[in-house]
Amino acid sequence: MPTCHLDNRALFTLEGPEAEHFLQNVITTDLAKLGSGECRPGALLTPQGKILFDFLISRAGDEAFRIECRADIAADLVKRLTLYKLRAKAQISSPEQSVISVSWESDSGSSYSDSTVIDRRFPETITVYRYYGDAPAQDAGVEDLDRLRIAHAVAESGSDYELGDAFPHDVLFDQNGGVGLRKGCYVGQEVVSRMHHRGTARRRLLIAQADADLPAAGTELRAGGKPLGALGSVSGNQALAIARIDRVKDAMDAGNPITAGETEVTLAIPAWATFTFPASDGDAG
Repeated sequence: MPTCHLDNRALFTLEGPEAEHFLQNVITTDLAKLGSGECRPGALLTPQGKILFDFLISRAGDEAFRIECRADIAADLVKRLTLYKLRAKAQISSPEQSVISVSWESDSGSSYSDSTVIDRRFPETITVYRYYGDAPAQDAGVEDLDRLRIAHAVAESGSDYELGDAFPHDVLFDQNGGVGLRKGCYVGQEVVSRMHHRGTARRRLLIAQADADLPAAGTELRAGGKPLGALGSVSGNQALAIARIDRVKDAMDAGNPITAGETEVTLAIPAWATFTFPASDGDAG
């Protein structure tokens, strides 16, 4: 059971009789589907539907929620939530930088405490635990966790996309429970809903693979002289990439190699995702 300790994350809580109602009307996650003992991805969007803050959210009691995010954005996220809170009966704690631990390849969480949750960003074929209290000793590094994220297409801001530059669909929040497509209104909901129901999401998180080590994160992907997207987290010959899937499909249909710098790559949709590459004219029928 590899375990990695993270010291660049922060935790804070939001609790009170109106905490759930308040959050449900502000963030992307559908809290009606958030069970105990699990965490799900979420975001606070701009009115234009782009991710302003990303985080993981879990229940910390009957009227309390635990929010985990990057330590460098925690204070700003608390400030923004406080602005939205107004007179709601809910209190937001000050963020505390914490050593959060992550383990995987474990068969059972029966021996874990109430502060241990399953990370639902990962498919059901693998169980990933996050510890907000005592945790097993560290025997893996951040690079091992990055390999796991890449293998299962789990994106994080700062590593794979910049805040203010991505829609929830770009990073597969519509696929992994990060956005509630059937819940009521929240900040940016109209744009996200329109994008989903009209099928206009074209930038998607994909898994990149090559025969040689890939260049650094941020390297542009190109095919036939056109830009397709850019690499995110890189581990050896595998990486995450956010790319225009219509242009990727055109390149594949035309037999044009897709490159990251000088390295040829293949781009694949994560096995657990439900979207596909768009059909081209030659695919009709």
